[in-house]
This record gives sequence, C-alpha cells and structure tokens, in this order.
Amino acid sequence: MTAPIHRPSVLFVCVQNAGRSQMAAAFLAHLAGDRVEVRSAGSTPADTVNPAVVEAMKEVGIDISAETPKVLTVDAVQASDVVITMGCGDTCPVFPGKRYLDWQLDDPAGQGVDAVRPIRDEIERRIRVLVNELVD
Repeated sequence: MTAPIHRPSVLFVCVQNAGRSQMAAAFLAHLAGDRVEVRSAGSTPADTVNPAVVEAMKEVGIDISAETPKVLTVDAVQASDVVITMGCGDTCPVFPGKRYLDWQLDDPAGQGVDAVRPIRDEIERRIRVLVNELVD
C-alpha cells in the first residue's frame, strides 16, 4: 500500500482579496487542477471582486465572476504550505515551517481593464513558475 500523496496547498493574500490574490488563485487552480489546494484571502476583504479583474480574467478564458472576497484567518495560514502575500504588509501572520513569498505587484483597485492586463499577465507568469516548483 502506498502512502497518500501530499497535495501542496497555497494561500494567496492581499488586502481586499478582490484583485491580485483572486487572479493568482484562479490561475493556479486552472493550471495545476486538483494537484494543488488553492486558497485566497484578504486582511480587509472588499464586498466584491474587482469588475475589471473579472473582465481581464474572462479574456483569458477563466471565469471568476462567482468568487467572493474572504477574510484572512489564522487557520487558512496554518493549513497552507506556501503563503504568497501581495502587498498586505504586516497584517499576515507568520508561522514557522511555512514558505513565504512576497510578490510586489501593482494594485488593480480602481484601475480599468487596460491597467489590469499587465498585472494579470505577470501573475500568470509567476504562477507558471510556481506550478513547476510544486508539481513535478
């Protein structure tokens, strides 16, 4: 009998959980499928996902219109192997044994879809690298 294969889990965190972290979570779920557990959250979540972000993701064939921003919890951090912060500063709790990455990305809040596209494309590029690291 073989041991169960550990599925790595990744948590994306930004302040509002309405833009960058939503795009990153959607790309990871899209590219890694069920090989990676994906979460996203915000330290101060917005009421809805940024409409320009929803539109930009739709352009690449990923529908996030049903997603809602979620509040960052200690449990979510503890349950994750990798925590990727995107401009949430010191509000993200740090636990030993977790891998932390801080991705410096422009905030799409208040931006139109033209400004969101380059952010989306940079997030996709970073997610493709991450998938190669996590899933072999």
